[in-house]
Amino acid sequence: MKKIIFLCIVLMTVFFCNAQTAKKETATSENQVEAYYFHNTARCTTCKTVEAEAKADLESLYGNQVTFKALNLEDDATKPIAEKLQVSGQTLLIVKGDQKINLTNEGFLYAVTKPAKLKSIIKAKVDPLFAL
Repeated sequence: MKKIIFLCIVLMTVFFCNAQTAKKETATSENQVEAYYFHNTARCTTCKTVEAEAKADLESLYGNQVTFKALNLEDDATKPIAEKLQVSGQTLLIVKGDQKINLTNEGFLYAVTKPAKLKSIIKAKVDPLFAL
């Protein structure tokens, strides 16, 4: 049963999320670390859990040092930032200056089944951004 759930999550990530690979681009101020969770209007439980877990993890690890924004890709006001960050589908993205870290796959793989693992991945990826 666990294998079936895991396979469903992986397939959902591959087929529905259209995750973008990490690319460098100046998107925010050089010193600010920002997290973005782009989603569609219609959302599954896993999508909602990825957002909730990522937000809670970032708040518990970094307090107000990392801003978190959940943005609906179908909202016209969101389109400029999505274009700037080259996002076209559900994406969990950490941005500092010209660095972008895409955590979409990790989010969908671990938010529901292994949230502690997701938190450790977020910490491992975000901590180095504060050393820059």
